[in-house]
Amino acid sequence: MPSVTGAAERIRQGSLTPLHLVEQCLAAIEAHNSTLHAFGDIYAESALDQARTLTAEARAGQVRGPLHGVPFGIKDLFSTAGLRTTRGSLTGLDNVPTQDAPIIRRLKEAGAIILGKTATTEFGWTGASTSRVFGNGRNPWNPQLTSGGSSSGSAIAVSARMVPGSLGSDGGGSVRIPAAFCGAFALKGSLGRIPTWPWSATEMLSHAGPITRTVRDSALLFDILSGPDPLDHQALPAPTESCLARCDQPLKPLKVAYCPTLFDTPVDPVIASTVEAAICNLAEQLPVTVTRLTLDWQDPLSTFETLWVGGRGIAYGKALADRLDQLDPGFATLIKRSADYDLGGYLNAVQQRASFANQVHALFADYDLLLMPTLPILPFAADQVAPEGWPGAEGAVPWARWTPFTYPFNITGNPAASLPCGWSPSGLPIGLQVVGPRFTDALVLQFCAAVEAIAPWDQHLPPLLTP
Repeated sequence: MPSVTGAAERIRQGSLTPLHLVEQCLAAIEAHNSTLHAFGDIYAESALDQARTLTAEARAGQVRGPLHGVPFGIKDLFSTAGLRTTRGSLTGLDNVPTQDAPIIRRLKEAGAIILGKTATTEFGWTGASTSRVFGNGRNPWNPQLTSGGSSSGSAIAVSARMVPGSLGSDGGGSVRIPAAFCGAFALKGSLGRIPTWPWSATEMLSHAGPITRTVRDSALLFDILSGPDPLDHQALPAPTESCLARCDQPLKPLKVAYCPTLFDTPVDPVIASTVEAAICNLAEQLPVTVTRLTLDWQDPLSTFETLWVGGRGIAYGKALADRLDQLDPGFATLIKRSADYDLGGYLNAVQQRASFANQVHALFADYDLLLMPTLPILPFAADQVAPEGWPGAEGAVPWARWTPFTYPFNITGNPAASLPCGWSPSGLPIGLQVVGPRFTDALVLQFCAAVEAIAPWDQHLPPLLTP
């Protein structure tokens, strides 16, 4: 299975056809989807028909765009005109949008093929991979374990080589969590970098973005998907440079902060030692000055929880009040608990969000990047929503208790990426998180590309793909 950039280049050169690539994807899905639960709806016939057309066009020298003939998996939260969008809920099984989300429209205009919808937790509410609609997502490196969520299917599909690339979304870590657990690359860009639509009650936290095998794949997709759109009032102006081109430029000297943990969170010793070794390696081989820090930031969990529960619980609770029995029990609990929040508390959380963001942005007055583990834990059992015995599992947002390094940067809107930096003795991927100042998405991608060049990961394959 080629990468996104590899597939696009080979199609342009004529050494690979869109038809052959779609057939290869469908074969991989047939082999592994029943075990891993990456895909829901699969558009085999329409994808093959489109691939035949795009193959003929490529042979005639007609290329629609930089993704001509490349198949993608689409997280089933994104609206797709004429294609069912369940949003991972039994209440959405008959939902067929009439309009594409901007991210889907741009993917199509670039010549991509939508192969199918990938699994998501219900309305993207949790960082685990449980789902009544798709089946609980399973990790390609060990199917007994969770893939993470909420972009579970998108990460599984990329890691298991079912598709070259996929699209996900991130409201508290939802591309970075499964990327870390599944050994993929994902960047949550600056808030508004890639436009989102329809409107979300947690719009101040919500980001859209790709999950890929390589940094350059992601950089190409950020070039294609970024820029303003009338449907998203938060969308940022078009970038002034190519992210992909930036990845090919030599890395300039950088001042990097390294935090082994945040908020005194205990980190699994295997993760701690693996990340530490990765930091030492990049400090030796890249033009960076690394400073180890202990930050005195206060955990913004209560702020995040108020915004998350108040926004999603009240918005969905109003629409689904008479259908709670059809919902994921955890999401139904979230809706019920939203009744405990009032306007004063919500506005206080908005103010706390600004105060925490001020602290984070101040750090980048002294440092170019911030590095830390993506997660403090290794993947846990696929049928659970939190690690066994992890404190706070009874909370309204239990997954936020074991993702304390991801949701803070949704609160602040900073670009934050997860890249594989090693594997545990049992063969599980471990993620390194790279956080940049607001609007420096290209810098984060350039740095990650430099790390990938000295410590590549794409040659590692999950055991189920090895002979």
